[in-house]
Amino acid sequence: MSKVHHYEVQCRWEGRSTGVGYEAYDRSHVVKAAPARAELALSSDPAFRGNPERLNPEQLLLASASSCQLLSFLAVAARARLDVRGYEDRAEALMPEGERPVRFTALTLRPRITLAPGPSEERVRQLVEQAHRECYVANSLRADLDFRIEPEIHFG
Repeated sequence: MSKVHHYEVQCRWEGRSTGVGYEAYDRSHVVKAAPARAELALSSDPAFRGNPERLNPEQLLLASASSCQLLSFLAVAARARLDVRGYEDRAEALMPEGERPVRFTALTLRPRITLAPGPSEERVRQLVEQAHRECYVANSLRADLDFRIEPEIHFG
């Protein structure tokens, strides 16, 4: 039998009562995921009356996809013995309010990858795609989603 990975988070809100109406309650909350000690201070998107100084769940979903792609690429690059020197992603997602149900309809990762000279750009692009196929978060998000990856490759 294969191993099943289990993940848990604790999400806590202690704002004022929502009985004061939609306009007045505080959306601030915290999330923890043991064994990590860090807490994330979250809120809703400012478009939904959230605190703009805090991260929101939509940003975390996008960050999760970006982080998973990064970690998956580093793993496949290491297995291929490529010398990755840097990786920076500018990810974006679209969530139109006019479509129901409201959801991400597009998610685009744009990693800027710097490597030591050696491999061809074609080989690196193949490994980016392999990492995308192996990314647990991307595989979990497969639905009505235009999930693209548009790498920018740099050597030297």
